[in-house]
Amino acid sequence: MLSDQTPADIELSVSTEQVCFIITKARQFEVKDLPVIPDAASNASDDGMASVLESRANDPVAQEIRSFVNAMDEDEQIDLVALTWVGRGDFDMDEWKEAREQAAAAHNERTADYLLGLPLLSEFLEDALSDCGRSCEDEEMGRL
Repeated sequence: MLSDQTPADIELSVSTEQVCFIITKARQFEVKDLPVIPDAASNASDDGMASVLESRANDPVAQEIRSFVNAMDEDEQIDLVALTWVGRGDFDMDEWKEAREQAAAAHNERTADYLLGLPLLSEFLEDALSDCGRSCEDEEMGRL
């Protein structure tokens, strides 16, 4: 069933600026690799600072994303998940209402961990913003 709303008419609880922040941080997180240095006693100067490129449980970028998402209100988190699903192709913008309803039904306290577990989160969100007629580039231009 097609909606009467165009993508630009869809009201989001989450701001474009918030989504762009998540996109930026997700890109930083997605480039990390599994730890390959088995010696936990190694220090950063000895291992050529390779540890900053490894994904670890206490990763500061992951912690920053978690803190940011956890600080969002429930509606913002629901919209963020629905946008992710639109960007992933599970829904299109004409199905926004259904995507949001399913995201609301699935909402729990682990939203940040769910999002961090998606390998292409930054791309999904960027694609969804594009589908809404928005972009992080527009957000940057608005600040200049």
